[in-house]
Amino acid sequence: MAQVLVNIRMDEDLKKSMEHTCQSLGMNMTTAFTIFAKKMSREQRIPFEVSVDPFYSGANMAAIAEAARQVERGQVVEKTLEELEALDI
Repeated sequence: MAQVLVNIRMDEDLKKSMEHTCQSLGMNMTTAFTIFAKKMSREQRIPFEVSVDPFYSGANMAAIAEAARQVERGQVVEKTLEELEALDI
């Protein structure tokens, strides 16, 4: 079977992490991508769950933005862990 070259762009740190993981599994990235491609082709689906991280929901991002605005306006209260624990709320 003829082989073709496939170029993939990814973050450098992600590539290093994947190479390390592949090495730990006794394979290289080409083998890992080939396994993925064969499984995806056979099952006609992405062979793992793909979902959105709930951390990045609209409501959570709005709450983070509001907290940042409060910090910028100086509307924060600073307490140590001991002070917070003493509140006994």
